[in-house]
Amino acid sequence: MGSGPLKSYAAERRVPRHAASGFTLVEILVALTIVAIALMASIRAVGSLTTSAGDMRARTLAQWSAENRLSQIRVQREYPSVGRRNFDCSQGDQPLRCQEDVFSTPNQSFRRVEIQVFDAARGGPTSVGGTSSGGRLARLVGFATNLP
Repeated sequence: MGSGPLKSYAAERRVPRHAASGFTLVEILVALTIVAIALMASIRAVGSLTTSAGDMRARTLAQWSAENRLSQIRVQREYPSVGRRNFDCSQGDQPLRCQEDVFSTPNQSFRRVEIQVFDAARGGPTSVGGTSSGGRLARLVGFATNLP
């Protein structure tokens, strides 16, 4: 007697088996949207890292080019003429253009030498008087002496 009404109430409240298992279409679409957004963000981050690594490589090679020229002036004991000179200073597969500006100083035995290195692919200086507003990768300043 007591078990009869309890059984029928439990049977009425029972959820059908097919409705209780799995995910709904809306839940799957929301999950896929979240995954897609996360993947897009990670792809942008990887692309940014790749670009940064390439820029760092180009700047390192440009710095080496400027250091090479200042070292050459010191080792060969050059005393460059005052003025501007442009020349190719490529390193490896990186096309670079160097611009060397030599300035006089109050002491006649010293010259200030400024080396700027530009990315030749982005339009570095091409003429004797020309400069480039963009594409400069490195700038280095040193001094040349005319001392014995």
